[in-house]
Amino acid sequence: MRLWSIGNYHYTVMQWLFLFYFYCFCGWCIESAYVSAKSGKLVNRGFMRGPFLPLYGSGGMMMLIVSAPFQDHIVLVYIAGCIGATVLEYITGVTMEALFKVRYWDYSNQPFQFQGHICLGTSLSWGGLTILMTQFVHKPVERFLLAMPLEILAPVTAVLTVILSVDFALSCKAALDIRDILVKLEKAKEELEHISKRLDVMIAFANEEREHHKVERNGKRRLESLKAGLEERFEHIKTSFAAKPEEYKESEREEFLSLREKYHVNLELTRQLKSLKDIYKRGMLKGNPTMASGKFKEALEELKEAVSDRRKDNKR
Repeated sequence: MRLWSIGNYHYTVMQWLFLFYFYCFCGWCIESAYVSAKSGKLVNRGFMRGPFLPLYGSGGMMMLIVSAPFQDHIVLVYIAGCIGATVLEYITGVTMEALFKVRYWDYSNQPFQFQGHICLGTSLSWGGLTILMTQFVHKPVERFLLAMPLEILAPVTAVLTVILSVDFALSCKAALDIRDILVKLEKAKEELEHISKRLDVMIAFANEEREHHKVERNGKRRLESLKAGLEERFEHIKTSFAAKPEEYKESEREEFLSLREKYHVNLELTRQLKSLKDIYKRGMLKGNPTMASGKFKEALEELKEAVSDRRKDNKR
């Protein structure tokens, strides 16, 4: 079979693929062990549901490729690893955020970070990992790879290709679904905020508690807080209807009923959106505890809480 050579690395396409899958698996082991130890519970880390992290597989391949011209110069290997991995991490982070509206890692709280996608500490660590990879890790892996008969390598790689392709496709769909859920949750919440303001106007026209409600509605609120405030307003206006019917026009009564109906529709919509019965979507949220979103921050946090509450209920 034809060899694809990069520096001193001479492998067939099948061997390059196997190496990619191997480092995807190694990355998953390292990342899952770290996050599990840090959180005190087992975490299936990563974008995919299977034991593979494509970013680490890509990182492993990148380390071999960018360091290939400098294999006899350890300082240049370090610098190449820092630059190559940082570029890869940044492009991957920006692309995933553009597609899925969330960040699967976030360095915003780290010093010398850029847009939350990369930071100096991680970039410097990538350089050290490149030296570790090229000088120590990859050499025994290469011996194992070259010793593997084609009769074994080919079917194993083919099966892994099918498994990872299906897993990646389902994971992408789940990530897109989560994106759509966040958009719909935010839209439903905005509708509830609008309903809250309309109810405030109705109360204000009755000259009761105007300043109290004006202050209370300043700023965005979490869904549960918003729900409680809306229930209080609906009950207040309902009581006013009964006590002072002359202060409300028929059109205001009709608007009240319309707002009440919209409230229940949007409340049910948020309940359905947060149910998350699909194992891929739940697994993606549980497996990425550092997942963050600027535009949909509150919606994402509430979605994470819904998954956590569901897991607690299942344990009971």
